[in-house]
Parts: sequence; C-alpha cells; structure tokens
Amino acid sequence: MTRPDQSSELTLVFDEPVQKKKPPRHLADFSPEERRAFAQELGLPAFRANQVANHYFTHLSTDPQMWSDIPADKRQEFADKFTPQLIESVRSVTCDAGMTRKDLWRLHDGVLVESVLMRYTDRTTVCISSQAGCGMNCPFCATGQAGLTRNLTAGEITEQIVAAARACAYGELPGGPTRLSNIVFMGMGEPMANFNAVMRTLRNITDPIPDGLGISARSVTVSTVGLVNGIEKLMAEGLPVTLAVSLHTPDDELRDTLVPINSRWKVKEVLIAADAYEQKTGRRYSIEYALIRDINDQTWRADLLGRLLKNRNAHVNLIPLNPTPGSKWTASRPEDEAEFVRILESYGVPTTVRDTRGREIDGACGQLAAAET
Repeated sequence: MTRPDQSSELTLVFDEPVQKKKPPRHLADFSPEERRAFAQELGLPAFRANQVANHYFTHLSTDPQMWSDIPADKRQEFADKFTPQLIESVRSVTCDAGMTRKDLWRLHDGVLVESVLMRYTDRTTVCISSQAGCGMNCPFCATGQAGLTRNLTAGEITEQIVAAARACAYGELPGGPTRLSNIVFMGMGEPMANFNAVMRTLRNITDPIPDGLGISARSVTVSTVGLVNGIEKLMAEGLPVTLAVSLHTPDDELRDTLVPINSRWKVKEVLIAADAYEQKTGRRYSIEYALIRDINDQTWRADLLGRLLKNRNAHVNLIPLNPTPGSKWTASRPEDEAEFVRILESYGVPTTVRDTRGREIDGACGQLAAAET
C-alpha cells in the first residue's frame, strides 16, 4: 500500500475536529505580546493585560476583587474579558490517603476531561489532558477507545495546570501548602495532534512570572505515541522538555495493532526522531511500555527492545497494564515483569517499573475516560 505524502500526513495529524462553538478567548491562549494586543482590541490599555497576567500566573488568583492595582469598578469586567471561566469542577475523587486526586472538569460546551494531581515526598506532579478523548485508537487505553471529541485550547489546558498549582498553594492536599513542581502531558489525548495549543501551554508553563508560571522545562514531560512530525516540530521550538514515547512493543507487527499510528511511522522512524530530539536538547527521552500479559511481555520482545535501546540515551518506564472496562487484557505476571526488567538491564538500559498511582480511582495511565458516573 502506498503511503500518503508528508503534507497529507501533516493535514491528517494536526487538523482539529470542527467545533460547534469556540471556547471564550482567554489570556492563556496568547503570547505576552498578543495579550497586550488583545487588550487594545478590547479598547483597553495594553498594560492591563500585564496586570491580569500577573494575578493569574503569579498569584493564581480567581477573585478579581483582590486585584487592588485595578480600579474596583473594572475588576469583574477585566476578569470576564481576560480570564473567563473555561473549566468547571464536576467532582474530585482521591486515593493514597488524599495524596492522589483525580479532577473531572466540564468545559464550556459540556465536554468532560480529567486531570490527576499527585503529591510525592520530593515533588508534586499534575497529569493533564490536551484533548477531549483521543483519536489514536490504542485498544488497551480507555481514552483511546472513547474516540476524539475535540482539541482543547491552550486556555483550557493551562487552566488545568493553574488549578493544580492553586490547589498546591492553598494546601488542598495532605501535608499543607506546597509548590506544583512537575507537569506531564499524559492525560487524555495525543499532545502532538494538538500541537499549537500544547506549544502555547508549554510557553505558559515555562515563561518567567508574570508572563507564565516560571516552571523549568526540565520539569515538564510531553508524551506521544510516535507522531514523528510532531517530535520534529517540538525539536525546532528549542524547549528542553522531556520527551516520552509510548512504544509498548519493539516490533512493527504487534505495534500496528497496539498503536495504530505505527502504520504511518514505524518503530525505527520513531526512535530516529527521538534520537534527534535528544541530540538537539541534551535531554534523555523515556520509552513508555505497558506490560500486557502474554501479549508484549515475552522474553524475546524484551531482548529485542534491549538491543534497540542499548546504545541510545533512553530510559524505559514499564507500566503494569491498568484495568479498563471491557478490556480482555490484564497486567503481566510478576515473574514475567521481573524477567523483562532483568533482560533490559543486562543490555545496560535504565529501567523502572512505574508506580500505579491512582489505579483505584481510574486515574492511572490509560484509565482516564471522563465519565460522570
């Protein structure tokens, strides 16, 4: 079968589903320069955008009545224009004695997405969604099985992060106030298929306050199932975020089934792109691998993966498959998982087995489905 040309691939991957109604414009949708232009478009002095951005990113403030540098009779108006409500909390559920919290958000059009906030002894991480649903159709993932509803805007993605930062600062997790330190684009959706909004969000995260949250790019991880053109575009942006590649098997025959986008970009192509990203940014990349009993956990696959990665600056995250409704698959046997680790380490490949935080509340890897019940 003839492959489509590169321009066709870009169109297929990056086009956004048609939306009936666009979300309200939010200052997080714009660069700092664009925010000032937006203020002038609204008939306001440009510096007003800077003031509101300071309250939003630096102080994480949602109460315009606390914006003392803005005239009292203009505060609500400015909040409505610059920071309209984009996400509304539907519910939060917790596990791990409250240290893991899954938040369900309703967007302006009723669409639902989820994020997961996790506090550890040395860091606090939020896992965010970049799309409502996902179009990659991976059969072992609840999000992928739901299909793609639509892309999120930069404002909608950023709002998940700011809400998490606010929860940390306000001491909503056990242990008192803390600082949001890490952000992972591993929630609902394929980040590279919503590239522009994700890129704007990355700038919102890493730009110094008051233009952004001032979080180091090295504390941000962007995951992809292997959209090579997305990896190349991210590399060109020059932001040294960590790249995570959801590989799940080293052989193309099985990966065509587990990760259908593999029919467009094969394992070798994906690893070459990841290598180029590592060489450009100096950042070791991660290989995400969901261990599925009797499907991809054979010793020969561990051996093949070890041989593929032994001379690469990559780290393998093995993920015991998390249960999803109706799935015919389950996690590997403990002895098979241990042997898989042993074989990879025999090739000198750094390997860890990921903590299954949030499994009890369907908040772990592959479980996000954004259901109200």
